[in-house]
Amino acid sequence: MTYEFLQEYWWFLISVLGALLVFLMFVQGGQSLLLQKNINNRTREMLLNSIAHRWELTFTTLVTFGGAFFASFPLFYSTSFGGAYWVWMLILFTFVVQAVSYKYRNADGNRLGRETYDKFLIANGIIAPVLLGGAVCTFFYGSDFTVQMDNLTKDPMTTGNVISTWGQYHGLEVLLNWRIVCFGVMVLFLTRIQALMWFINQIDDNDIQEWSRRQIIINTAVFLVLFLVSIYALLTATGLKTVDIHQFQIIRYRYLLNMVQIPAALVAFLVGTLLVLGGIVWTILNTRFRNGIWLTGTGTVLVVLALFWIAGYNDTPYYPSCTDINSSLTIYNSSSSRFTLETMSYVSLAIPFVFAYIAWVWYKLVK
Repeated sequence: MTYEFLQEYWWFLISVLGALLVFLMFVQGGQSLLLQKNINNRTREMLLNSIAHRWELTFTTLVTFGGAFFASFPLFYSTSFGGAYWVWMLILFTFVVQAVSYKYRNADGNRLGRETYDKFLIANGIIAPVLLGGAVCTFFYGSDFTVQMDNLTKDPMTTGNVISTWGQYHGLEVLLNWRIVCFGVMVLFLTRIQALMWFINQIDDNDIQEWSRRQIIINTAVFLVLFLVSIYALLTATGLKTVDIHQFQIIRYRYLLNMVQIPAALVAFLVGTLLVLGGIVWTILNTRFRNGIWLTGTGTVLVVLALFWIAGYNDTPYYPSCTDINSSLTIYNSSSSRFTLETMSYVSLAIPFVFAYIAWVWYKLVK
């Protein structure tokens, strides 16, 4: 196995984990729906019971995603997680609050009250998809950082061995980029649609199913507008192309060109989009159809895979720098050593067994 193959292989694995994470965030989408004022206590408990234990799979996938990034592309991990810490800390905090809420909302002696923990779940349901979607979107629009690799060889008393430096907002500047915010909100509404389809699939209650279908129509209308705007902005955006390991040139319509020049990405994006839309339409028109979650879920995974591929393949930096384009990170200049990637590749052969275990746990939870 060549070093280049190993780098591309691990970006593929990162893509798979990221795609699964976006799908599994239907749990967050379900929590955000608790904000609806017309939900009574009985309905709220039925909705939460249907997603209660799936949050563990979402959280596990998030941790695995971060761990895989750390092991395979440590320069990204040290740059993004170490610099944009306000965003990542807020994401992790909301997930911790989510775990605590599911643990104690129905516990004996609950001093804060169930309603307080429900508000925590709503906060996680809204904040996590928006910020995670925005974090993924920075793969295209970049962040405010500068990488200084030569600091590793300088006197640590003067440099502190700091590899990357950030602007004063430390990642929160993404909230000032309307394209990133639009993408994050789009992810939120996607998770809400998938949650509603999950409720239809899992809960045998006519009132909840009718309510879910009405909510799908409303959320789909918002999602489609945000999706069209986000994809148009992405495919018409200016991007970078690698010239040398730390040198790049600006290319117009970079991601549109990548979509065309990477046939697998184009096919995955088109098929995934059709599956998402088909699952939504079929669920709305056919009241007997209850498996829309599997169509939209599969479609979501394919679309996210395509986005990761056009972000990192075809000599494209997956983490552009808005401050200094030559500090941008690619899968080639930010990866671990060949020995590390090769060793981990053998370990990755166990991933199918992990997926099999997750499927078994999922089946048991459904039963």
